[in-house]
Amino acid sequence: MLEVHQFPCLSDNYGYLLHDSAYGETVCIDTPDADAYLHQAAHKGWQITQIWNTHWHKDHAGGNLAIKAATGCTITAPEGDAGRIEGVDRMVRHGDIVTIGDRQAKVLDVGGHTLGHCAYFLAGARMAFVGDSVFALGCGRMFEGTPDQFWRSLERIKALPQDTMLYCAHEYTEANLRFALHADPDNAELIAYGEDIRRWRAQGLPTVPMKLQRELATNPFLRADDATIGARWAPEGHRGDAVATFAALRAAKDTF
Repeated sequence: MLEVHQFPCLSDNYGYLLHDSAYGETVCIDTPDADAYLHQAAHKGWQITQIWNTHWHKDHAGGNLAIKAATGCTITAPEGDAGRIEGVDRMVRHGDIVTIGDRQAKVLDVGGHTLGHCAYFLAGARMAFVGDSVFALGCGRMFEGTPDQFWRSLERIKALPQDTMLYCAHEYTEANLRFALHADPDNAELIAYGEDIRRWRAQGLPTVPMKLQRELATNPFLRADDATIGARWAPEGHRGDAVATFAALRAAKDTF
């Protein structure tokens, strides 16, 4: 009864429409391109009833007002970013619940990319909409947060059930793969994952959503607490310090 319609928009974003057929509800997960969302919903014959924003950036909330004007939908946004998001009807924080039909999604604080960034986790469906907090083999650039904040956010994602599918917002995977192989060159599971990624992209297929279990074994940013990553990336005197290791990885990726 719960369907995700995924489609490319802008230069490298993915749009998501989450639809509950039993209740006739459709949620826009972020709004990078209002026209694309309205077109895709019309093509599916779905009525948009809600928007769930993950954070304030234009390529995530820029279509809010146009979609709201066209549909009368309600807009939910994270409290920490809501002051920079247009049209918000409800502000949410970590632990709050939003619903589509009779399905519940828990709001997770995943700040770091922006201070108020949130994710939406539907436990019953084993899916999480994570915006720019984590990508396939990567994580968001740390524009506003601190390494400690961002690592705690990634720990919340790491703690989800391993069969959770992560719906991130961009097709960055090939670039992330190049850095991941630089960061963790002897990881056999990463090498195998890379072969799949190259094949999918050569066929024009998306690399997301991705299963958390595979990311836990291959994504260097989720493995900042792993001894192998720490041995390569922990700053001198900080061996075993996941936050310091994460900060070093993120700084290295910024200039890679």
